[in-house]
Amino acid sequence: MPVKIRLARHGRKRYAYYHIVVADSRAPRDGRYIERIGSYNPNTNPATIDLNNDKALQWLANGAQPTDTARAILSYKGVMMKKHLLEGVKKGAFDEAEAEVRFQKWLEEKEAKIQAKKDELAGIKAMSAKERLEQEAKVNAERAEKIAKRDAALAAEAKAAAAPAEEAPAEEAAEEATASEEVSEEAPSTEDQAPEEPKAE
Repeated sequence: MPVKIRLARHGRKRYAYYHIVVADSRAPRDGRYIERIGSYNPNTNPATIDLNNDKALQWLANGAQPTDTARAILSYKGVMMKKHLLEGVKKGAFDEAEAEVRFQKWLEEKEAKIQAKKDELAGIKAMSAKERLEQEAKVNAERAEKIAKRDAALAAEAKAAAAPAEEAPAEEAAEEATASEEVSEEAPSTEDQAPEEPKAE
């Protein structure tokens, strides 16, 4: 029975995640499988991979053939490197201790690269957040300036509208005062006029 290590799709539309399974190559993609050895979620950055390395290595040693995507995942997690080193031990190129030392060194370098990528992504995210805050502060300052100008213009208009209303009563009072003075000048005083003598009957 030809056995493959491949991905089985799960999840909703446009948000898929995958189970890494060992299955008969004649079985449907999302159908029956022999064993599930991990999961792969490409929706995160970097992608989240949960893999049982020992099981994957055992199936590779038993002759299971990974698909291209599964091979890339196994290589990323170091399973293919471990298989390569074990084949070197079988051929007598070096012993198991040397193979383990080489594998640990490779694993440390890989983890350092992954951590560097995570740090870079975190830095980019922090920088973008800082830029967004700066842009928001700039927009808020411009908005506050526009509001201040509008309030100043409205206050000036209100002051200009109130000034003529205050001047009008004063002018009316002055006009009334001048009119009363003119009337008083034109009217003869009762004291200057002599009293009329009574007519003789």
